[in-house]
Amino acid sequence: MYKSVGYALALLVALAAPFVGYPVFLMKLLCFALFACAFNLLIGYTGLLSFGHAAFFGAAGYVAGNALKNWGLSVELALLAGVGGAAIVGLVMGALAIRRSGIYFSMITLALAQMVYFGGLRFTDFTGGEDGLQGVPRGKLLGVLDLSQDLTLYFVVLAIAVAAFALIVRTIHSPFGQVLKAIKENEPRAISLGYDVDRYKLVAFVLSAALAGLAGALKTVVLGFETLTDLHWTMSGLVILMTLVGGMGTLAGPLLGAVIIIVLENKLGDLGTMLANGTGIEWFGTLGEAVSMVTGLIFVACVLLFRRGIVGEIVARFDRRKLA
Repeated sequence: MYKSVGYALALLVALAAPFVGYPVFLMKLLCFALFACAFNLLIGYTGLLSFGHAAFFGAAGYVAGNALKNWGLSVELALLAGVGGAAIVGLVMGALAIRRSGIYFSMITLALAQMVYFGGLRFTDFTGGEDGLQGVPRGKLLGVLDLSQDLTLYFVVLAIAVAAFALIVRTIHSPFGQVLKAIKENEPRAISLGYDVDRYKLVAFVLSAALAGLAGALKTVVLGFETLTDLHWTMSGLVILMTLVGGMGTLAGPLLGAVIIIVLENKLGDLGTMLANGTGIEWFGTLGEAVSMVTGLIFVACVLLFRRGIVGEIVARFDRRKLA
């Protein structure tokens, strides 16, 4: 019951947010929240730590951007193309990576993702190279709904993000999701029960890649450009940070983690400027350049004080009180 009330309140806040905040920034938050939830499906419920999710996020962005700008596809087909492209990349990477486990799995995903990054750097006709893919039009949804208006696009992105989140929730609570949890908790036992563990891992990997691709494609539509930053390994590190700070293996944790990290990245510089003007201390003006240091300190604090993440610790304390 409490979860349902919490989700309902979060949805009400999201519906009201564009009337008091900047819609483009809020859409960026939604995209990264979806990205973190997609990653959490793999690490939080299957126990697979991927260092290559930037490949899906960025590849889908480039496919969707080219579909809108160069291929003349509608926005809904462009999003589907981006999701399909990410799923194909995920299928190839997953088929190679699931042959190993633990740190070896993580390193294989990192190596393959870096290959995708250098491919993006090399194939400039498709990616624009270091200049990126610029001037991506938003188009019209179903040929009717004009997405050039920020408020209209916001509600479309919100609807897609909510639908994707509902899919993740349904997946986790399905028999398939229960098998994934069993694999995470005790893989040898799952094998002894007759489950084809590698197949379940591969399906989870491809599903996570497709949802991460949906987030990347939406981000390209929202911002109107795609750059190599989304393909770089640091983007994979960022989504790992979001998930761990919010709470790995929880539904709401990645949402909260994405909000915290993205707000810090975008607003820390503004806060520093405001403090510098108000106090006359010029040092505050450099806060925007210290985002990595601040997020690193937050990560260390969460590891020391909130090992389950913020939401994970809240849930654990609530459960302890209920038992008491």
